[in-house]
Amino acid sequence: MYDFSTSAARENTNAEKYTLREELFGTEDVEPVWVADMDIDTPSFVLEAVKKRLEHPIVGYEEVPRSAYDAQRVWMQKEHGFSFEVEDLFYSHSVVASMCVAIEAFTEKGEGVIVQTPVYSPFFHSVLNLERTLIKNPLSQDEEGVYRFDIEDLKSKITPSTKLLLLCSPHNPVGRVWKREELEAILEVCYEQSIVVFADEVHSDLVYRGYQHTPFATLSKQAQEITVTAIGVGKTFNMAGFAMSSVVVQNEKLKKKFQVAYDRVHFAQGSVLSHVAFESAYREGKEWVVALREHLYSNYLALKGMLERYPTLIKLIPIEGTYLAWLDCKGLGVRDKALREFFIQEAKLGLNAGISFGREGSGFMRLNFAVSENKMLGIIKKLDKALSLKCQK
Repeated sequence: MYDFSTSAARENTNAEKYTLREELFGTEDVEPVWVADMDIDTPSFVLEAVKKRLEHPIVGYEEVPRSAYDAQRVWMQKEHGFSFEVEDLFYSHSVVASMCVAIEAFTEKGEGVIVQTPVYSPFFHSVLNLERTLIKNPLSQDEEGVYRFDIEDLKSKITPSTKLLLLCSPHNPVGRVWKREELEAILEVCYEQSIVVFADEVHSDLVYRGYQHTPFATLSKQAQEITVTAIGVGKTFNMAGFAMSSVVVQNEKLKKKFQVAYDRVHFAQGSVLSHVAFESAYREGKEWVVALREHLYSNYLALKGMLERYPTLIKLIPIEGTYLAWLDCKGLGVRDKALREFFIQEAKLGLNAGISFGREGSGFMRLNFAVSENKMLGIIKKLDKALSLKCQK
């Protein structure tokens, strides 16, 4: 029912990944595959709902309608077994904003916040910008390239002033969908030490066959007591530009603390059009998401197939969720700056440098494969050509 073979052109539309090419990569002559939105058309049923709302000639202040949150609540219950009440939800324009509120709510300046690197850079930048102590609990990696939590290291890093853990689940950039028992190991430590868990679960709908996302708050009654969960439609339906997500806080004590920090910012209720788009996505999006996941995984397999011809140069870390390929490029034998230049100058591709996700990302690059089939073929062709020439030198 849905065709992902092509997508609308985004050049000259003020799209971030295109507008910033010259500034970030020093040239316009790169295919941008860095920002984590999709070069895939936002679903037509979302756009139609927005058009219908625009038939009313007044676009003023509005509250988020209960029906929008009800739609999200039903979706999360059906898709992930995550039950909560509408009264447990807070509006937010972004997960990063929600994260900053959580840091303000549950820690004081100087207190410790745990991040599990390599990880999306706002995780550690937000901690440092708010003058908290950054505690790194790096993920470990086995011989097959699979990342896992290092529980013993986590235990060793905790002090009496450690108050918050920022969990990325599914994980950006390494692509893990954490198993229930892995999350339970984190829960055991955090519950025992009275550490609040902020769970960024914005990629929860983008999980591939054979894997199952487990919301951290659903692990047990104890998990619900210490968890603040960030969820939304931005990644799933390519709706980041609508700037609407939500935060689930079920424990009343945590909710009161979160509310105090939340009110200092004055989030208000967001955009009228965002409310409509948000509700439409959750009410009508099931079949579209199923088709999207199939398309995304097909793109991943196409990339994997090409890279298998260059096993000594780049290794593709196995993916379980998200649309972000984590490339181990240490086989190219160059430092991070030269690695970035290789992709820009030789492959004509603009990726995220792995080092931007923390020191543990050195030697890696992140490639966003959430693009149309035609665009993916072009990306693969560019990288294939660059690697082929590299082998000939």
